[in-house]
Amino acid sequence: MLKYSFTSESVTEGHPDKVCDQIADAILDYIIQRDPDARVACEVTATMGLIHVMGEISTKIYADITKIARETVCSIGYDGLDAGFDGKTCGIITSINSQSKDIALGVDHSLEEKMGMRGNFNKIGAGDQGIVFGFACNETSTLMPLPIFFANDLALTLSRVRKEKIVPYLMPDGKTQVTVEYENSVPKRVSAIVISAQHRKGVSIDQIRRDLMEHVIEPVIRSRFLDDQTQIFINPTGRFVNGGPGADSGLTGRKIMVDTYGGYSKHGGGAFSGKDPTKVDRSGAYIARYIAKNIVAAKIATKCEVGLSYVIGVASPISITLNTFGTSKIPEEKIISAVKKVFDMRPSAIIKQLDLYRPIYKDLAAYGHMGREFLDLEWEKTNKTEVLLETLEEDILIQKKCI
Repeated sequence: MLKYSFTSESVTEGHPDKVCDQIADAILDYIIQRDPDARVACEVTATMGLIHVMGEISTKIYADITKIARETVCSIGYDGLDAGFDGKTCGIITSINSQSKDIALGVDHSLEEKMGMRGNFNKIGAGDQGIVFGFACNETSTLMPLPIFFANDLALTLSRVRKEKIVPYLMPDGKTQVTVEYENSVPKRVSAIVISAQHRKGVSIDQIRRDLMEHVIEPVIRSRFLDDQTQIFINPTGRFVNGGPGADSGLTGRKIMVDTYGGYSKHGGGAFSGKDPTKVDRSGAYIARYIAKNIVAAKIATKCEVGLSYVIGVASPISITLNTFGTSKIPEEKIISAVKKVFDMRPSAIIKQLDLYRPIYKDLAAYGHMGREFLDLEWEKTNKTEVLLETLEEDILIQKKCI
């Protein structure tokens, strides 16, 4: 019997890096809602008393970036100096240029279009070269790996009990970590939980540990995964008063594992936040998740990782890889062939089928971009299972006869 453990972490919306992600995506939401043809590549840094918004934005509309940044920071909970950072009074610097004309040459008119291959979905080329991965497995109802599923849920619950004043002394910053023990690739128990939660002065560590156990851990981690051997660490240093950008600098794109699968699957390395959907770092990762999730939902495999690679200025991906980790009896090259027939992976087609010109990105900038089914995200739907099975029908019949 093969035993191993896997650990994933998540962070709350008040973590300095996530503050930056949310500012970048709030700016993106504002712009694309009013100008779908805009090109946005926005980066943010935050440190004590200062936010710096930088990047390349080409748009026909005016966006009050300073106002958007302040409103975002205050909505997170950093609206007074008692929190260590104040969105109302912090300094804000903006350094914004338009998108490079050299990049626009390939994005606005793809190589396919230049070669005479007309069609709406051939118009836009990939906004950059890039490698992206999508993943799904049958460990949870959302087809996400259990460690990141629990870690994100703990972080989300930590913020909820703060905002609802169930645990009123909590502050916005926080981190979670969950270790799951597996036997023969099946999750059996949670062996360790770590929560670090920012809090106000004067609260005893014993009270914090009691409250977070009752209101955060027990409601999230199902009892069948907990036992008397589970190690639980709540604010292990004993104190977490100083937090947020006032205690640690933040930067967009530094939590790409939190945004995806908690390290359980490969990652191409490109961050999401602040990028419009012509950037395949974002849209390519979403379509790859959509493909992987439908394969697992169709029970073609119990675990699936899809990889796509793109060239700047070219619409179609130049490679498609697929790994079912030995959980499918259908040859993977047959599944790839079916994927090519069912899913269009060109940026324009991805944008259309996943409805990516909606202002959905700020809500995604904390607690993960994958597995968020309650946000009504197109890439989390399993509406392609039947057509996938129909496309693979002959191979499935052969498989059944062999069994």
